[in-house]
Amino acid sequence: MTSFGFGRELVERAEGAWIWTRGGRRILDFTGGVGVLNHGHNHPRILAARERFQQARRMEVHKTYFSPYVAALGHNLAQLLPGDLTMSFFPNSGAEAVEGAVKLAYKYHGGRRQRILRADIAFHGKLLGSGALTGAHDHSFRFPGIPGVVTYSYGDLESVRAAVASARTPGGGCDVYAILVEPFSASTMRWCSEEFLRGLRELCDAHDIVLVFDEIYTGWGKTGSLFYFMRHAGLIPDVLTTSKSFGGGKSSISAYIAREPVFRKAYDNLTDSLLHSTSTTYYGFGEETATAIEAVNIAVEDDYPRRAREIERVLAPGLERVRKEYPDTVAAVRGAGALYGIFLDGGPKILDLAARLAPVGIARDPNFRVKLITCAVIDALYRDHGIYAYYTLNGDNPLVAAPPLVVEPADVEYFLDGLAATLAQGLPRLLTRFVREKVAPRWPSGS
Repeated sequence: MTSFGFGRELVERAEGAWIWTRGGRRILDFTGGVGVLNHGHNHPRILAARERFQQARRMEVHKTYFSPYVAALGHNLAQLLPGDLTMSFFPNSGAEAVEGAVKLAYKYHGGRRQRILRADIAFHGKLLGSGALTGAHDHSFRFPGIPGVVTYSYGDLESVRAAVASARTPGGGCDVYAILVEPFSASTMRWCSEEFLRGLRELCDAHDIVLVFDEIYTGWGKTGSLFYFMRHAGLIPDVLTTSKSFGGGKSSISAYIAREPVFRKAYDNLTDSLLHSTSTTYYGFGEETATAIEAVNIAVEDDYPRRAREIERVLAPGLERVRKEYPDTVAAVRGAGALYGIFLDGGPKILDLAARLAPVGIARDPNFRVKLITCAVIDALYRDHGIYAYYTLNGDNPLVAAPPLVVEPADVEYFLDGLAATLAQGLPRLLTRFVREKVAPRWPSGS
């Protein structure tokens, strides 16, 4: 990735969906900060909320003082989320939120159950615990992880049922304490059907399994609903995780929000109340929670789900036009709202060309050729059209179109025009240019 121009340029400033480099270029940021920038760069209301906090000299750490900001943020989440998802905990990163949710589920069962189910295409983070719960991710080095992780096929209810059935205890009980799923997988651009998600809910109810929805990327309107699961009325997980745009692009904050009975059974007593916390330093910083309060306010008041749907009305048909115009290059387009993947291929001849152009010794990754094709397109988008895009490292490595939700329809059209013009050059030319000018000089011969 750092072989691209944007890996070496310095940014002077950023606002909304645009970046200005020190070299004087104006760049359309179509990455959405990889999920962080639903609000765009430096949203004025976010900046104002932080400035008010600072000018008032508010106190940051709240460990022994009551924090009105933590209380208000938890209250607001409880008002917005369905059912009895009312109990919030605010660590710093998405991976920490996932681990907190899993730890809660394990404690809910008093440590008597030992298995947790995760999908084969899952991405939940890179800490020891969340990394062990991540599936289909390239690992050059394996770390120890939490025990009892069982894999099921994403979106396949029978696969989950079989995993639960195989986890029967000698006494006839269930040994599964949690099922973890991304209702919309942002790393693969796949999503669960309503039937699958409701089937999970019924299965978890039948066996008293804690159901965890990971919406760290897809929360706060990205796919056209406040959270992806909320498009299905009455569907409620036991725990929900969120992060990324939750902090408004300025605050490093995440949350897991639990149904009240689950949370209280696990931690609602003096003996166990401190069994889970982040460090005594950073949990629930005042400015971070105040920022998140304003980020949530903006997402609701400016109707970010509607904005995502409006983006989709331009982006989805535009990408379909590009796919039809270049069927030998664009294998598929998938997504929802303001989160789409463009799956580039090019056929056997192009893949063979990519293999020949690749520097010796770095093409051992079975997906390297697809990555190289996608990177060549990303590089041309940036250099020729001033469009900043990225690709996912999981799954089939699609080029991702995920603009901030403050983007204008004309900006979406500009991206579509730039993509079409880039593909019109032809993959042989794009690959040859990218490898000769970007990749080859950075690897010595035989490396």
